[in-house]
Amino acid sequence: MAIFDGFLPAGVQAHALADASVQAQVLAQRVAAALAQAVAEYGDACLLVSGGRSPVAFFHALRAAPLDWAKVRVSLVDERWVPESDPNSNAALVKSHLLQGAAAAAQFEPLYLGVSQRADAQAVTERWQSRRAPDVVVLGMGGDAHTASLFPRAEGLAQGLAEDGPLCLPMQASAAPTARVSCTAALLRRAPVQLLAIAGQEKLQALREALTCDALDKPIKAFLRAPLCIYWCP
Repeated sequence: MAIFDGFLPAGVQAHALADASVQAQVLAQRVAAALAQAVAEYGDACLLVSGGRSPVAFFHALRAAPLDWAKVRVSLVDERWVPESDPNSNAALVKSHLLQGAAAAAQFEPLYLGVSQRADAQAVTERWQSRRAPDVVVLGMGGDAHTASLFPRAEGLAQGLAEDGPLCLPMQASAAPTARVSCTAALLRRAPVQLLAIAGQEKLQALREALTCDALDKPIKAFLRAPLCIYWCP
């Protein structure tokens, strides 16, 4: 797309879409096709999604996809370390907006287990150590270029961005004081299908700036490489 010409690294694909509704539909179609392919090839599939309010329209579009949902596992790229009863819980958001109707047959795997922030991160790491990579990862990005809960200059960020680092870490950022558990680049970048959904000129500019910055200042930079595909709308 012209808006991305000469901007992105080789191998990174991008789609500029008309609006948030179209973005949600196109992203849902891409995710559903990848999950169906994984089910056909392996007998099951795993999807990791982002939380917050931005993915809600995408969740609604995806839950209508004619998938064999009983063979799909759904988890999160990150989670605030709060129980599902908390209004800030990403797990509660996913269950309310994605795992409805036929999609309720999917298996949900939480990141918040209620033991301790560090123990929960270790349990998620152990969950993935004996598995193949997640089939599809859908990332979001903040205006500060953070993704998942990998915030600029956060304690532990270097580990979180390392290719051979832990698969999940307890994280916290000064600008977002809630304790969090986050999947890391070592896990998220293993997925064969890596998608980034963003909206608005501010985030497009943040993406541009990330290419010339240290990943510790703009964490999304660690993900701006093949096979990432970006879905942007104004």
